[in-house]
Amino acid sequence: MCKMRSLFALLLSVSLLTASAQDNNTLLKEADLLEKQQKEPEAIDKYKLVLVTEPTKLKALVKLAELNDMMGNRQVEKPAKRLYYETALSFAKRAFMADSTTADANYVLAMASGKMTDVETDNKKIVAFVKDAKLYAERALMIDPNHARANYVLGKWHYEMVNLSGIKKVAVKLFYGGMPDGDMELAIKHMERCRTLEPYFAADYLDLGRAYKDDHKPTPAIEVLTRLVKLPNRTSEDITIKAEGAKLLETLQ
Repeated sequence: MCKMRSLFALLLSVSLLTASAQDNNTLLKEADLLEKQQKEPEAIDKYKLVLVTEPTKLKALVKLAELNDMMGNRQVEKPAKRLYYETALSFAKRAFMADSTTADANYVLAMASGKMTDVETDNKKIVAFVKDAKLYAERALMIDPNHARANYVLGKWHYEMVNLSGIKKVAVKLFYGGMPDGDMELAIKHMERCRTLEPYFAADYLDLGRAYKDDHKPTPAIEVLTRLVKLPNRTSEDITIKAEGAKLLETLQ
């Protein structure tokens, strides 16, 4: 009788786990559809439901970090922006803890760390985030050199280090141990690589256009920005990005 009960309990557990996995696959598909419909808050809710039964589901954690980052980008007030960026960082850390051997986990931690440099006020923390953004982007590319968004994050890191200003520049000078080795050529190289790998990623086009402009290369800047304004809107953020690109394009024509 005891053996029968144990077998029944085992079969029930397997059945529940299978049902849970099937339910989460449905939730992931629904979340993906909501993203395509540019309903990011609703997609966030779906991905969170996945974590209820699978708290280490890497895809859900990565997506939650990306979507909270996107929501933060559109905030006007700094406290609201910081809240979203901190939430993105929290999910990115969970993704890294779930599987630090994947390019996605390293990339998303680099992405979130980079965004925290825009809202952090403590000098030592700013520098720590600056270092982490580069470290984890490079780790992601060691795992997968063809990871589009890791290329973008590393390219943007180099671009920003060349163009440091304000409190971030002061912090880095004081605590980094010298100015970081930002390189405009590497910034352009990595962002061009991202463009090849993910040709509809609008943020990459905008920063690549800026990099070409700042590197006194108006012809490729115009080409990149012209392509940007013609891209289809894949996220609700793309509308704003394309508007910024159009303004920048006007200054070059």
